[in-house]
Amino acid sequence: MSEIINWLLQGDVSIQYQVKRDLLHEDDKALQEKIAQQGWGAAYLSTRHPDGHWGMKFYQPKWTSSHYTLLDLRNLCISPENPPIRQSIRMILENEKGHDGGVNPAGSVNNSDVCINGMALNYACYFKTEEKLLHSVVDFILSQQLSDGGFNCRLNRSGAKHSSLHTTLSTVEGIHEYLQNGYTYRKSELKMACRQAEEFILIHRLFLSDRTGKIIHKDFLRFPWSSRWRYDILRALDYFRHADHPYDERMQPALDVLLKKQNKNGTWNTQAKHPGQEHFETEKAGVPGRMNTLRAMRVLQKYS
Repeated sequence: MSEIINWLLQGDVSIQYQVKRDLLHEDDKALQEKIAQQGWGAAYLSTRHPDGHWGMKFYQPKWTSSHYTLLDLRNLCISPENPPIRQSIRMILENEKGHDGGVNPAGSVNNSDVCINGMALNYACYFKTEEKLLHSVVDFILSQQLSDGGFNCRLNRSGAKHSSLHTTLSTVEGIHEYLQNGYTYRKSELKMACRQAEEFILIHRLFLSDRTGKIIHKDFLRFPWSSRWRYDILRALDYFRHADHPYDERMQPALDVLLKKQNKNGTWNTQAKHPGQEHFETEKAGVPGRMNTLRAMRVLQKYS
């Protein structure tokens, strides 16, 4: 264990900070401040344009747009007080909303996408955006919950009847971040929506059909970094850990898969990446990855 911890602490400063916070239980705020000054965090910030965007605009291209860069910065756990990041989020929430109140970057799509809004709520709340800018996003998200408890981004295009694990996880991450950061608008409704969405994931034992018991999609058992909007069981387990959800026996099949994927030296590999443009490479695919090893270790620390 100590060898793996030492290896992790040789990684990017964002990993060092999360290792100390989550595995060693030392919340080193001075180290967190360094994420904006060196390594991946500083590299992301250096690509921000004078107009406050990354990439071409809010959602183009994947994965160098403002939206996905802000999600990456949130997942690095850079300081939530960072002024340029907070300015960019405010600009987006003031200028990128559709008629339904959701963040809507695509003028060709009449209705907003709940998956995008879940992710936007996640980073907006992490970076302490003022609550009034979030009201319409919250209203939109609550309007999108399906009868099975989850969410599906295809609802705005094809009238989906069954929820998607991809969209449900992105949305519940955003709702949890909202609740955790002390926002109060429609709080009780969001708590209920969060519980129902978590139950939707658990009913599927994180990756199995609730009707046949078969694996829904083999990609759910692969662990790329970054996850982007795509679902996988490590991301889901890490969400439940972050939300301090108690162990549920329905998590066990996913935990068993996670343990089987551990290398003999105690690490976990970074697996195939989602295709698309990147600002720079963080972790190489096919070899032990510090971010996946960190995430797996903190999940197992919680649920073993």
